[in-house]
Amino acid sequence: MSRSGYGKGCPTRDSLTAPPRRTLGERASRRHHGRVEGTPERRDRDAEGRARQARPRDALGRPLPYDAAGVEPVPEAALPPQETIDAARGLLEAGRPFSAHEVIEARWKACPVEERELWQGLAQICVGLTHSARGNDVGAVRLVDRGIARLDEYVRSDGPLYGLDPVAIATCARARVRPASGG
Repeated sequence: MSRSGYGKGCPTRDSLTAPPRRTLGERASRRHHGRVEGTPERRDRDAEGRARQARPRDALGRPLPYDAAGVEPVPEAALPPQETIDAARGLLEAGRPFSAHEVIEARWKACPVEERELWQGLAQICVGLTHSARGNDVGAVRLVDRGIARLDEYVRSDGPLYGLDPVAIATCARARVRPASGG
């Protein structure tokens, strides 16, 4: 291995040319506006400047052209726990796991700290189901496994489950991302 730690035949850190540094104003401008100068401003923002998604999406959450018809967007505000569960369940049954994730994510961001593992785990499972529906089997399995691990951790905390059955959720999610192999 070379002295640089990059391995034989790799350039040393000192031999790499660093890009020119931007001035503080250039860095702040890019950070604030989220775009490179000369590119069109297409990021949707609310009155406070927070990013909002006004672009239409397909049932799996993929962005569509602005003039396309997409699925009905879900509310960005957090719903109460049982309404969140009911809305997410309906979206999953309608084949919209990405939208179910968005509903759950809003709850996760607004929930008490003690419940974060529950809502984050459910959101990760929904993202895993989204990856599965999009054909990303490896990502699907990883996210579902992470979500189930969070649910397991939450169950050990004795927090409220709002009528959810974590074992049934895990079984169903795993079956959807790891279909039985036909032989």
